[in-house]
Amino acid sequence: MTGRLRSIRFEGPAGALEGLWKDADEGRRGSAVFAHPHPLHGGTLHNKVVYRAAQALTRAGWATLRFNFRGVGLSEGRYDAGRGEVDDFRAALDEAERESGLPIVAGGFSFGAAVALKATAADARIAALIVLGLPLATESGRLVPRPAVPAFYAVGEQDTFGPPDELRRFAGPGAAVEVFPGADHFFDGSLDVLGDAIFRFLSSLPRSAAVRAGAAP
Repeated sequence: MTGRLRSIRFEGPAGALEGLWKDADEGRRGSAVFAHPHPLHGGTLHNKVVYRAAQALTRAGWATLRFNFRGVGLSEGRYDAGRGEVDDFRAALDEAERESGLPIVAGGFSFGAAVALKATAADARIAALIVLGLPLATESGRLVPRPAVPAFYAVGEQDTFGPPDELRRFAGPGAAVEVFPGADHFFDGSLDVLGDAIFRFLSSLPRSAAVRAGAAP
């Protein structure tokens, strides 16, 4: 059974934020928040990578909120060079918890991945992270913290914004880093296999460990 999709608006630090909420397809395990790429380069919650990630999350049992950062679409406020966007992501985490409870899986694509890492550092509600196309070679990807929870990293082999070798160094030994052959930053030609890889990672998370990770806000 496919989960219900609905438009929502919720309060952010710079005004109301626009989002799409999709219930888990079956066997709800918690909630999720997933963020879009750079607002100044056409990034929105409707981005195709964001959509595929949300599909994988709901298929794996995580009711999912994808949302527009301040100044994008119907979200109020103005672009804040990644600073205010971190607070937007935290507001989305609070909304996801209100909608569907704990634990929470967080993540994002490109700029959204960097914001997700900054926003979730030391947040005990987070069970795992989905980090797609982390732009380590750009201003947006500098000084991002390495997560302390299980994380899935994905990168295109030809990604110039966050080359695979840089991502492997950032993620550290033993991290789940998947490189997609021939793909660029936008995972063109690899979206189906990307969704399947995210689903496999989420399915591998121990339920008891996930609940403990998200037990206390």
